[in-house]
Amino acid sequence: MEPYILPDVELIAGVDEVGRGPLVGAVVTAAVILDPNKPISGLMDSKKLSEKKRNILSEQIKESALAWCIGRCEAWEIDELNILQATMVAMQRAVKGLSVQPEFVLIDGNRCPELEMQSDSVVKGDARVAAISAASIIAKVARDQEMHELHEQYPHYGFANHKGYPTKAHLQIIQEYGVLDNYRKSFRPVAEIIARDSAK
Repeated sequence: MEPYILPDVELIAGVDEVGRGPLVGAVVTAAVILDPNKPISGLMDSKKLSEKKRNILSEQIKESALAWCIGRCEAWEIDELNILQATMVAMQRAVKGLSVQPEFVLIDGNRCPELEMQSDSVVKGDARVAAISAASIIAKVARDQEMHELHEQYPHYGFANHKGYPTKAHLQIIQEYGVLDNYRKSFRPVAEIIARDSAK
């Protein structure tokens, strides 16, 4: 895959999201401005890394980046806005929260949120732009950590295993135990179970 030709500016933020597909929890985004004087080896799409490697890289990124910030939209916001708009809002929050103002923002995917600075979307950006790879890694580690914490609260739901995604096992668990407050109630499998339970 061809690398993305970066704009000729110094402060470039990469932005990515994690968690559009799960039935539970926030959609989590990250914005990262890497330090060109502190390169980090091994940056790639977070999904292609082991959990152990992601955790190590996440700490490296936080320590050596010029700036980084996590942005999020909670389940109730996703229900109000829809997942696409909630993702855009979470990205805006991540960029706005950066301690250093970027000159240009590169967003993974095919659309950009409205931002105060210039931006561009990069399809498969997490494999083509180091700053987007870094953002994908710290966003994934942050969201996975939240799923582990939810697992501690509700171990019988198996969040540490399925991370909230609608696996066959996860759907069976919701059928049996019902819908927690953390669920996205506008997502069809969840809405159907709520409707079933309310009709009893």
